[in-house]
Amino acid sequence: MLSPGTYLQNRYEILEKIGSGGMSVVYKAQCHTLNRLVAIKVLKEEFAFDKNFIDKFRMEAQAAARLSHPNIVSVYDVVEEGALHYIVMELIEGITLKNYIEKKGFLENKEAIGIAIQVASGIAAAHSHHIVHRDIKPQNIIISREGKVKVADFGIAKAVSAQTMNATAVGSVHYISPEQARGGYCDERSDIYSFGITLYEMAAGRVPFEGDNTVAVALAHLEDPVVPPREYNPDICPGLEQIILKCTQKKPDLRYGSMEEVIADLRHVLVDPDADIGTGFPEAGQKDPDSTRMLTREEMGAIKEGHRHAVSRHRRVDPEDEDDTAPHFERIITAVGVVAAILIVAVVIFLLTRITGLMSPRSRESLGATVAVETSAKAMEVTLSGDQISMPSILGRTEAEAAEILAEYGLSMTVTAREYSDNYSEGQIMGQTVVEGSVVNEGTQVGVTVSLGSDKVDLTTLNLTQMTGDKAQALLAEKDLLVQRQDEPSDTVPQGNVIRFAPEVAKAGETVTLFVSSGPQVVPGQVPQLVGHDPVTADALLAGAGLAAGEVSVEASDTVPEGMIIRQSIDAGTVLPLQSAVDYVVSGKEEKTAEAEDGTYYVGSIDQTCSLGDYIGPAAQSSSLRILVRLKQTVDGDDVYTTLMSPRLVVGAQDIPIVISRIRGAYGVDSGTVEVVDADNLDNVIASYPVAFFPAG
Repeated sequence: MLSPGTYLQNRYEILEKIGSGGMSVVYKAQCHTLNRLVAIKVLKEEFAFDKNFIDKFRMEAQAAARLSHPNIVSVYDVVEEGALHYIVMELIEGITLKNYIEKKGFLENKEAIGIAIQVASGIAAAHSHHIVHRDIKPQNIIISREGKVKVADFGIAKAVSAQTMNATAVGSVHYISPEQARGGYCDERSDIYSFGITLYEMAAGRVPFEGDNTVAVALAHLEDPVVPPREYNPDICPGLEQIILKCTQKKPDLRYGSMEEVIADLRHVLVDPDADIGTGFPEAGQKDPDSTRMLTREEMGAIKEGHRHAVSRHRRVDPEDEDDTAPHFERIITAVGVVAAILIVAVVIFLLTRITGLMSPRSRESLGATVAVETSAKAMEVTLSGDQISMPSILGRTEAEAAEILAEYGLSMTVTAREYSDNYSEGQIMGQTVVEGSVVNEGTQVGVTVSLGSDKVDLTTLNLTQMTGDKAQALLAEKDLLVQRQDEPSDTVPQGNVIRFAPEVAKAGETVTLFVSSGPQVVPGQVPQLVGHDPVTADALLAGAGLAAGEVSVEASDTVPEGMIIRQSIDAGTVLPLQSAVDYVVSGKEEKTAEAEDGTYYVGSIDQTCSLGDYIGPAAQSSSLRILVRLKQTVDGDDVYTTLMSPRLVVGAQDIPIVISRIRGAYGVDSGTVEVVDADNLDNVIASYPVAFFPAG
């Protein structure tokens, strides 16, 4: 069990538990990387240590993550973190179909069909990718607040069903197909059976098979006929009952061959509830007429008796009467055939006329039904009768488009709210008060919520880590964001500059935390890390720790840039008495003539602060500059330059400390100049300071 406040992957913050099932616990969480709410399904402990199950689970869940369909809950990520195995999914704010059925008792025909079409569309999309759900049930179907129906757990249930476990661990046995109950081969038709049981429960308000235990229910799926749902709810239309009974046939071959066929019949029945969809299978409770069976004695007797009567009648017929009867019978058959053909042609023409829209609007009112199907079809939009409309989906449409669509169906639109949204662009419809597929009267007013677009700012685009804390705070304030500053030591980020920030995405009124560098962490007497720094920085670090620079020597190096420290005499982290000296070696060319044979050499020192504001000008706060510090001396009439600090980037008008306690100069030269120059144009001297040199050694 994860507690609120727990972080997964240093990214997902657990907010609350929102559900639990046989194999997992579901939590609502905040993704702080993308700043959005997600659902996280965590496998229970009994599954977490079964390697075969985990491998299967990972493979199937990753396959499901590739599915993208408006009627399928999106899978964002599949994660293994220690003993935790979890799936990060789209969070749907709404209600499960199971809870919805329990609240309403049963669903009216058109509402059940409208929901079923959306569920079937999601299943069909998965089947097209060869993914079988294996656990279709109302508990795995979610109806969002906007009325969109989504199927959850694609691929996950398949991984579970691959294991050997009892029915209660797998899920509800009330919806499994006969082949699943017997442990046989399962394919797309197994999902069709479970879908049929789900549709049965929507229409009848109950499942067809119930028992004292899971074994009894499983045996009922195998052996007992499905009771026609109209016995529990007489208001179920005949066409819908036929679809349910065809989906729930015991033999997979007698069911629909694909979900596309189911959807086609559902749409047919939505238009014509009394349609005979031609199931081609015996009524519930009847024997299969093609199956082999033994005839009873009564049946054999009836057959023999019927045969004797037929022979007797044949013998009593006069030959002349026989000749007259046959042609007369043939004429009747011919006439019936002609009439039937005419009727069939008339029906076909009538249907084609309706579908292609050749009839006038007035004839539509007289006939009472017109079908208009969008091929892109977020939903099927149908006029059910002269004054009843099947509510279309207008989500994602602009205000003008939505109003036009509703007007075509005799509906009007009013904007009831405008809200920010991360999922819909500015101006798009993000919510509708009448759920898609609901039956409403012509003239109904539909309330809509219009998106204002996202009110969030992607802070990663602002380059905050290239600014000082003051500049970053001012910029965030301009975007109506609150700022909380937190100082943090850093050996790499200059003091006063932004190290990092959180979160990466924020909206107006939210708080952004800026972590601002307070410079290297200082412990009195603790030797800082000098390697990799230039002498100026090294001397400043030593001074800050209460230590001093000791012997500074120069050594040629093929790997360390000139002017950078190669090594130091005492390891970083060592604690020394205050004012102790630390020697270090700088990469550069060795000056063989820099000292006398007795070891005498010349040294100087500098303790100055260089301000860049005068050089950069008014734009100092938003500018950056690469600087270099060097020593200039005149030796035998020539100017000689020695790099004291390698080029470094300075952001803003910072004051640069130029503190070097030991500068080794040319032998015998008692003066020089320390120059701060523009590293990209060495002729531009920003500041210069005279230095005196004295013999030492």
